[in-house]
Amino acid sequence: MDSINYPLEDLVRIKQKRFEQAIDLVEKKKALLKREQDILKKIEDERNQVFKHKEDKLKQLRDALDAGERTDKIRQKKDYLDVVKERLLEKEKKVKDQLKNVKEAEDELEKARENLREKQKDIEKLNIHRKEWEKEMKYFEAQKEQILQDEIGSVKYILKRKEKKRK
Repeated sequence: MDSINYPLEDLVRIKQKRFEQAIDLVEKKKALLKREQDILKKIEDERNQVFKHKEDKLKQLRDALDAGERTDKIRQKKDYLDVVKERLLEKEKKVKDQLKNVKEAEDELEKARENLREKQKDIEKLNIHRKEWEKEMKYFEAQKEQILQDEIGSVKYILKRKEKKRK
């Protein structure tokens, strides 16, 4: 049995190598997703700061209106508030774009995981095949051994019979 090599050994090595590559790919995709999520968090923090700044300026404008400030000061505050709103819209767009990037990274990670599961199934199938093949080879080897034992037994029987005839 030891002298007989598994005929699909090369295929097993190839499948194992592809499985290891799939593991590496999943790890890379996880790192990419983490990086995209970190970028998203940073952009969301920037957006939240701009939003807070807008709220503060809006409160200042309301206070100025309540206090009855001059119209040129109020106009100046409204204009600045418009600038802040524009900046907030830009940040919102960046957040939406980054959310798309995160979603794409999540999809790529899921595809890589599915690929990994397929590679793992291939290896498991080959392992099952190998066990069945080894069981079959042991059976054939046992049959050969039985035939050899039968032949040895027959030869011994014939020799004993001839020896008895001589006596």
